Amino acid sequence: MSVLFRSRQQGAQQVKISGVRRFFMFFVHHAQQAVGSLGQLARYPFASLMTMAVLGLSLTLPATLYVIVKNTDNVGADFQQASEITLFLHKDLTAQEVQTFAKRIDLSPEIESATLIGKEQGLADFRARSGFGDALDTLQENPLPDVLRVIPRENYRSAAAAQQLLQQLEQEREVEQARLDVDWLERFTAIVDLVRDAFLALALLLCVAVVLIVGNTIRLNISSKRDEIMVMKLVGATDAYIQRPFLYTGIWYGLVGGVITWLATAVLIMWLSGAVRDIAELYDSQFTLTGLNLTEMAVVWGIAVGLGLVGSYIAVRKHVTAIEPQ
Repeated sequence: MSVLFRSRQQGAQQVKISGVRRFFMFFVHHAQQAVGSLGQLARYPFASLMTMAVLGLSLTLPATLYVIVKNTDNVGADFQQASEITLFLHKDLTAQEVQTFAKRIDLSPEIESATLIGKEQGLADFRARSGFGDALDTLQENPLPDVLRVIPRENYRSAAAAQQLLQQLEQEREVEQARLDVDWLERFTAIVDLVRDAFLALALLLCVAVVLIVGNTIRLNISSKRDEIMVMKLVGATDAYIQRPFLYTGIWYGLVGGVITWLATAVLIMWLSGAVRDIAELYDSQFTLTGLNLTEMAVVWGIAVGLGLVGSYIAVRKHVTAIEPQ
């Protein structure tokens, strides 16, 4: 309080302070209050860590769900056969006509690749896999048509775009029949959208819960220092000066809570990676679960700090202003 009294006396004597000194003192005062708020938290380490852990673990669930959604999108992007179109060509086409049609489709801007499976190759594959070799030898002619397996470009792999491309390819003169597992695509897209919407809803709810938790903790701190705040106001301290340490407390909650979120999310990803790897092996896939990269970790940390600051700001704006000396 002696510092405040000296400041008031200097103000009364109209002491001039240079702009450079004001600039540096602004940052010095903020640094002092930031360190002071950290010291207050260190005085009650268990209670402070409990609040930080609640903040960090509350953000762990949306962070983990984001990782799951991100990996699900990667699976959908990599799984090309989900939008593979199979074209069955007319049997009366000559070999030259089939080759020309396959080359023309392969050069289309909507198509990434087109693989021709000739009728002879198709019969040989069927003979090797079906086990009906002797029965097939009795056939007088090959009943199978030439088949063109078409994989659309990435922009045409959604259910609606793939269906539109299928209808376009069916109009080709050389095509007798076309097939696309649109139902599977629609189910897959619907599941991904459901997971994404659930992630957003839970993330919003948990962010609101974090703000309320931090706000209630700061409110209790303000209530415990009610008498001190009244004395500070009596000697001329402004609301902004009194509120600043509590705002820094919210920032410290967010900083440490973000680190807890990183660690908890990494542990969950490591725990789930084994189960995901086992499922991928059943489908002869080398897929591995990827966690948060550096940019995503920075975003999570920024969200944690922002939520801590918002919660503390709401509390101090309401409760510090309401405390007035009688």
